[in-house]
Amino acid sequence: MDDVTHQLRDFVAERDWSQFHSPENLAKSISIESGELLECFQWSGTDYSSAEVRDELADVLTYCLLLADRLRLDPEEIVRQKLQRTREKYPADKSRGRSTKYDRL
Repeated sequence: MDDVTHQLRDFVAERDWSQFHSPENLAKSISIESGELLECFQWSGTDYSSAEVRDELADVLTYCLLLADRLRLDPEEIVRQKLQRTREKYPADKSRGRSTKYDRL
């Protein structure tokens, strides 16, 4: 991730775009690009363009990485921390094969 983050920083710096990359603007961009990703699947079911999905997913990930960088968060670390909390919330023995929430005892 560090290499990609450095490449993104360089790309943004070369264009002087960091002035536009407030946390709010980056969060908005994540939402907008997520909508474009979802649009790839609209009306199509399983008939979608892999190339379009790949490009839109890259846009979402790019803005996520830029937001994490702006907030000085390590993307891998925050995912690991959230995964640990989610493991505790949804133990495998109670949630395996289920998409619904269970009542915690």
